[in-house]
Amino acid sequence: MTNLEKRGSFRLKQNIEYVLRDKNGKAKPLWNENAVARFFREELGISLPRIPLLFGFWGLTLNIHNLVVNAGMAGVASRINGAGGEAAFTFIAIGTGAVAPAAGDTTLGAEITTGGGARAAATASRVTTDVTNDTAQLVLTYNFTLSFAVTESGAFNAAAAGVMLARQTFSAINVANGDSLQVTWKFDID
Repeated sequence: MTNLEKRGSFRLKQNIEYVLRDKNGKAKPLWNENAVARFFREELGISLPRIPLLFGFWGLTLNIHNLVVNAGMAGVASRINGAGGEAAFTFIAIGTGAVAPAAGDTTLGAEITTGGGARAAATASRVTTDVTNDTAQLVLTYNFTLSFAVTESGAFNAAAAGVMLARQTFSAINVANGDSLQVTWKFDID
């Protein structure tokens, strides 16, 4: 697609980054699935063993793509022209649900509400991806007081209920009491 063909298009690219740190602030490795492992987990419900090179790799960050859900698309359209009542999408939620995201989703599978993992307002800003300020960014750091196997996250427009913009599941990020998990969502407008 040429630049002229892209002009005027509106796509929400997906980019979520997770960084896990221990109680001393030291980054902990995260498992990054490859396409084969993701297919088995999302489509067949089978989690493959964490064997580097065959099914993924270990890194200090986990970067994955999201799914902008139908309600989220409608919410963005509403925010553009004011023909609806959607609030700004500035909240991030995490959960332990393992069912692959679908366009019709309106909630996380099993949202965490305790132990430092409850939905909260993120720091919202605009950053540059292709042109100045073309990317909406949400950043939130969770500080855990309980242990969880975090397997999903979503962007919302309210502290409770509200409209979900996007969701994604991933191989478990095991957090313990004292750990922190920084979640960064970016929505690039092309």
